[in-house]
Amino acid sequence: MRPHFAPAVDVYEEKDNVVAEMPLAGVDPEKVEITVEDNILTVSGKNEHKSEVDEKNYYRKEVRYGAFSRSVALPKAVKGEQAEATFDKGILKIVMPKAEEAKPKTIKVKAK
Repeated sequence: MRPHFAPAVDVYEEKDNVVAEMPLAGVDPEKVEITVEDNILTVSGKNEHKSEVDEKNYYRKEVRYGAFSRSVALPKAVKGEQAEATFDKGILKIVMPKAEEAKPKTIKVKAK
């Protein structure tokens, strides 16, 4: 599948997770593929346009349709196999637990 566009994405950090949110209004969630490999999150899929309107009748056409793909480097190491994705009101939300090495550790100093 050759991507036609790259959707916007927000990536932020919570205490134990790295979260990515992507607006995908009109996309069938079953046609979205998500992979996490080598700390790179990739979301790809297809947004199909089913319209009876003749292309020549548009005054303005900004909504993008077709294949899409977006890859982003994650700010922390994550456990990709434990990631969860939800789709609500046109927003795809991917919650990825941080890997243990990415979580901050407190080290106590021992006095002798």
